[in-house]
Amino acid sequence: MAARWPYGHQVTETANARKIAFATFVRRALDEARATRAWSGTEVSRRTGVSRQTINRWVRGDWASDPEAERVVAFCEGLGLAPATAFAALGWDRRSNPHRVGTPPPMDPDVEALLRRLVDPDVSDAEKFHIRETVRYLAYRPTLPVVAPTQRKQVG
Repeated sequence: MAARWPYGHQVTETANARKIAFATFVRRALDEARATRAWSGTEVSRRTGVSRQTINRWVRGDWASDPEAERVVAFCEGLGLAPATAFAALGWDRRSNPHRVGTPPPMDPDVEALLRRLVDPDVSDAEKFHIRETVRYLAYRPTLPVVAPTQRKQVG
């Protein structure tokens, strides 16, 4: 059964319940980070790699399509939470979750090295900041077009 919302939008009761459940999960996670670690919203964003705008949309339940599983995992891992809890709030389970994060593909050794540096207590916060900023830039920059070898100009 669909509920009628202002401006002619229709939202199923199940989708609305999932949004409320996930928003509650995110709000509690943020409250816990503030209370136990004195982290601001900016600090949570920095440590999880999830933008403040995205986190704010999650808190408001203001999203048209499901959050990206990778961002949910990053948010949870940055706060030391089990992603399964967030997935449960979203109503994702192993049978029906199209975003299921199964066995991850083998990780590139350079990426593993960066991850080790990010958790190394001997690496300065400034260096960790630069690593995160560089990775964030590379992760979200536009994809460059692939040029087939037959389309390249031959110099001769």
